[in-house]
Amino acid sequence: MIEDIESATPALCRLHLASELRQLRLEAGLTAAEVVKTLLWSPSKLNRLESAENSVVEPADVMALCKIYQANDETLAILKGYAEVTKTKRDWWNSSKYRPAVRPQFRAFLGLEATASTLHTYQSEFVPGLLQTEAYVRVIHQRAHEGLSDEEIDRLVSVRMARQEALTRKDSPLRLTAVINESVLRRRVGSKTVMREQLAHIARVASQANVRVQVVPFEAGEHDGMNGSFTVLQFPDRILKPIVYLENLADTWVIRRETDVRRYEDVFNELEALAPGAQESLNMIKNASKEFDTDDHHG
Repeated sequence: MIEDIESATPALCRLHLASELRQLRLEAGLTAAEVVKTLLWSPSKLNRLESAENSVVEPADVMALCKIYQANDETLAILKGYAEVTKTKRDWWNSSKYRPAVRPQFRAFLGLEATASTLHTYQSEFVPGLLQTEAYVRVIHQRAHEGLSDEEIDRLVSVRMARQEALTRKDSPLRLTAVINESVLRRRVGSKTVMREQLAHIARVASQANVRVQVVPFEAGEHDGMNGSFTVLQFPDRILKPIVYLENLADTWVIRRETDVRRYEDVFNELEALAPGAQESLNMIKNASKEFDTDDHHG
């Protein structure tokens, strides 16, 4: 339960609602199919509620579910309070400043990232988003979204920058462990100045107690991370089970099945063991930065 609902974010309330509504259904001995049949809902509606994928939760829907689950008055009042928060407050990505730049399928991930306690990410091509500088982000978006106006690019960049506040939030900052391929350090994105500043930024952020960065060197040879980049998110107080986030050029998706999530967790643990420790990895980052010491006019 959320102790201070007045200061709770909509994302956190949605996660608690998802977890507690699912638990109430299980305790009532009901399947999702039985619930949607009784309420004349679509299966996707209940799934979105139990997956925290709705930006707004209607108190009437919570009341209908609690009635079927025979929840007590106290539980009903608390869950209705969570739903009210989702209706009266906005997460930052749903504000007029950011919403035009956020694809609908990405909003669900932002809610998960904003409330996660731990994030483990392996990146083979890019600097992890939470560690990118504004200049690096801008170059990536200009390349990936040719034809967009400067204003639209600015919005995309601002979304990435806003996400990074999770690392410095006052209430339980996100614990980040990033394992990156050495190629991320060597591949120039934009000018040499952009890369030099980007690598220096990684080194600075990695000095925070809640951030750890490791680098898988080329000499490590083949490894399971060669199948592609991925991110594993874990949540406080077990309000949700760990999930895996994947993305490619065309789409993004979340993996929730426990056996699949465990496979990714195992691969991440193997990559952590394969990569040098934090200090040796930091030395690799600093050495790579020296390759970009000479300014040029690229980008």
